[in-house]
Amino acid sequence: MVYMRAPDPDHGFLLRDTLQRVEATFDRAFGPRANPWRHLGALGFLLFWIVGASGMYLYALFDTSVQGAYASVEHLSREQWWFGGIVRSVHRYASDAFVLVLLLHLAREWIYGRHRAFRWFTWVSGVPLLWLALAAGIVGFWLVWDELAQFSAIATAEWLDWLGLFAEPLTRNFLRPDSVDDRFFSLLVFLHIGLPLLLLLGMWVHIKRLAHPDTRPGAALTWGTLTALTVLSVALPVQSGAQADLAIAPQALAIDWFYLAPNAAVYAWSPGALWLVAAGVTVLLVTVPWLPRARPQPVAKVDPANCNGCGRCFVDCPYAAITIEPRTIGTIEPRTIGMLAGRANATIDTRNGGKCEPGLAVVDPALCASCGVCAGSCPSSTPFRSMAELITGIDMPQLPIGQLRSRLKSQIARLKGEVKLVVFGCDNAVDVRALQRADTAAMSLLCSGQLPPAFVEYALRQGADGVVVTGCGECDCAFRLGNTWTEQRLRGQREPHLRRTVSPAELRVIWASARQRDRLAHAVDAFRAELAARGRAAVSAAGNGYA
Repeated sequence: MVYMRAPDPDHGFLLRDTLQRVEATFDRAFGPRANPWRHLGALGFLLFWIVGASGMYLYALFDTSVQGAYASVEHLSREQWWFGGIVRSVHRYASDAFVLVLLLHLAREWIYGRHRAFRWFTWVSGVPLLWLALAAGIVGFWLVWDELAQFSAIATAEWLDWLGLFAEPLTRNFLRPDSVDDRFFSLLVFLHIGLPLLLLLGMWVHIKRLAHPDTRPGAALTWGTLTALTVLSVALPVQSGAQADLAIAPQALAIDWFYLAPNAAVYAWSPGALWLVAAGVTVLLVTVPWLPRARPQPVAKVDPANCNGCGRCFVDCPYAAITIEPRTIGTIEPRTIGMLAGRANATIDTRNGGKCEPGLAVVDPALCASCGVCAGSCPSSTPFRSMAELITGIDMPQLPIGQLRSRLKSQIARLKGEVKLVVFGCDNAVDVRALQRADTAAMSLLCSGQLPPAFVEYALRQGADGVVVTGCGECDCAFRLGNTWTEQRLRGQREPHLRRTVSPAELRVIWASARQRDRLAHAVDAFRAELAARGRAAVSAAGNGYA
């Protein structure tokens, strides 16, 4: 039985198409590796460290007293504007950018449908990060203790008092100028350090189920972000308002809408309405991965007879869905013991007749993405094995490697024309079936990472003149690492690798997003023309006696 991957629910073609246009524009301007849209998660980590580093300097010069808090911040901003003022502004703008990146990251993952099934834990664990970031930022405003801080502190107190959980209303702490003492600022410093530490812990939990998470943006994006924040800080330095005075109610304030929008909503609506909205948004975000429930996909299956416990699938799985566990296979020959003894995942006991316990891959169905990257990494997934029915150590039921070999062989056999091409594509990128023609065989995989490199050589040996490998756009694999691992395997940088007997002239790797159909078609036509020209040149050289 052949399974077909169920498409993700359509959240609106217009949203997805618009986002793809925006990302393509940034690709042309910065390149995929420096495109902030393609590295929002890594950019969030970068901004967090920028906020943390700048905050350490500010804390070292901050006076945690009623009389000194405002004065110490003013000294930084005005007397030491050439450094302290810039650091303060970078701290503020990086904090705003952090919240913005969190929201954009959430929206992007939802638009692309990357929040369902095996991704539910990563999505749900990201929800508390929004509230922790908001709380940490609001407390940071209070430390300045200007009129905006006064407004925010009283609004937050009124919001919390609505719950009726405290013996005395929190707002009583802001009734008179002498209500606030030095202990208040000590508490704020504790919260402003503690909440970011909780946020960092939450960020670690958020990526816990991801293998090789993207937490460090490239050099270009890193330096570009730092430069932008610095230029903004010099051009528009952050300044405090008038010092807080609990005897006076501020009249006109410039609200920071990234952090203080809830404070404004307390008065625009009511504390109860704001609690209802906050609870509703939280519940919606937590339950959205199951609205509606995704159709389950067949997960990777392990065949113990063909799994040698090498661990490549464990290393390459993008979602840490595979573990290597020991197993007993009985008494084996001494030379086999010697082969297995060098493996980190094999336990040898020569005292009992050569008993060996090599590893066996085990798949966690709850974490498996059904991408097939593990099948592409398995050393047994080679089409050159002399088996009538090719069975591999780990495989995908909806598109087994054995079935892929049979289809490839039959499709190449029917090809006619001057140049015969084979195109391997990805179900989540351009539909390569549109490239199918008399001289071209097009085969779509679950992910480009499912392609064992040996299939390139096999296609050439079966009669193809050239092979094209394509998939999701660079730095935008639907399964995070599929195209990265594939490119490294084809370049000989990762096992299993493409053998050097394959000429680079016979292979083209073209990463193309779903919007780049024409680009892919033109690149394939150009490759075909190049192979045809080379073939005619070879024939001409042979006719002139140079072959």
